[in-house]
Amino acid sequence: MYEEFYGLTTKPFSLNPDPGFYYGSKEHNRVLAYLRYGINQGEGFIVVSGEIGAGKTTLIGALLEELAKNEDIIAAQLVTTQLEPDDLLKMVAGSFGLRYEGLSKSELLKEIEKFLRKQDKAGKRVLLIVDEAQNLQQHSLEELRMLSNYQSGKHSLLQSFLLGQAEFRDTLRSENLEQFRQRIIASYHLGPMGKSETKGYVEHRLKIAGWKADPHISNDSFTEIYKYTQGIPRRINTLCDRVLLFAFTEESHDITVDTIKAVVSELDEELHFSRDGEAASGESKSTIKSSSTTAGNASLESRVAELENIVFKARDLIQALLKK
Repeated sequence: MYEEFYGLTTKPFSLNPDPGFYYGSKEHNRVLAYLRYGINQGEGFIVVSGEIGAGKTTLIGALLEELAKNEDIIAAQLVTTQLEPDDLLKMVAGSFGLRYEGLSKSELLKEIEKFLRKQDKAGKRVLLIVDEAQNLQQHSLEELRMLSNYQSGKHSLLQSFLLGQAEFRDTLRSENLEQFRQRIIASYHLGPMGKSETKGYVEHRLKIAGWKADPHISNDSFTEIYKYTQGIPRRINTLCDRVLLFAFTEESHDITVDTIKAVVSELDEELHFSRDGEAASGESKSTIKSSSTTAGNASLESRVAELENIVFKARDLIQALLKK
């Protein structure tokens, strides 16, 4: 719709994570540095947490594109839902193209170990990336720890990166996970972007989509975008996509503060979008670290995250079946 009107080659603010739109903010580049450090270490767990919509999945997509150029690293991504420990092992096996149907737990472990030792013998390293890790039960985390026990000489055969929402940190503080915590070599909490980076993020995505200053966006508009999104990428995408649609329907080539306010007013009515950290319907705000997230936003983002989980799980299962 608005893409043709503004001469864009693609939709710049899709909610679907796309590593091609990766924006290297200070926070995101720091996390990427932690992940690269972990790869160089070749052992243990790297834990990355962040608020809903902070850009963790897009960041991992960018890392996977890097790793695809390295033939010595075999990486697989696993998006978890509420899985029992045995189901987790099946998903791990499936993500690496191994058979798992009809196998007992002991047989699954042998299959995975056989795969890990085969890759080690071929001079390759194996990396497992677990997204939405806040959904993992403690028993499942213990299963991942046990997999990290597979060694050849002094080095581990499997390394894991765990990405989850803020509550995942609370899970890791459990008394029952002391042994797991000892395997974590680095952890980082991905925070929101600041005002200047929010502007840079919006312009970055627009330029990738072929933007040539049409529509023109006033500087004050970027301040308003930050005000209503608090620098969270997914919120920015939601707002900016609607702003472009609104401007298109008005046949306008200028986005002003009034444009932003008009769209936020619409979102207030439809989705309870936040205004200055207060929910449109008057609910009390949620306080997670420094982010001022409203109940309306949290509800919407949680529904989006749940839908993404379902889509990613279906994708992983289909890929596993196709590899059989």
